[in-house]
Amino acid sequence: MSVTDRKPVVLVSDDEPHIRAIVTAKLRSAGFTVYEAGDGQEALALARELTPDLLITDLHMPYMSGVELCTALKADPATSDIPAMLLTAHGFLVGGDELSRTNIRSVRSKPFSVRDVLQDAQRLLQAA
Repeated sequence: MSVTDRKPVVLVSDDEPHIRAIVTAKLRSAGFTVYEAGDGQEALALARELTPDLLITDLHMPYMSGVELCTALKADPATSDIPAMLLTAHGFLVGGDELSRTNIRSVRSKPFSVRDVLQDAQRLLQAA
């Protein structure tokens, strides 16, 4: 398999195991290689180790929020180009100033359609 044939690598970070499981299953069934993290610090360590093609992260997580995670990744030259999708509780808004310090390219409110998450993931990977 050539480098161009490799499966895109996606890191899914959410402290709710059932949300991680649903998103991960949908992405894997679509042909992605998926890694999981249960909190922001674990996701940061994995992202630095793996340099995934895409990060899908929850906003509210223990130890480090999704915005803090994405800000840390953007500040590190080794991970600054990783696009991110943020999952957030319905009605919770993330300010433009916060987003400007990150690579968050898509924000999805919970509850969300996993089909929409998959479509966003495919769009973000094509744009990267």
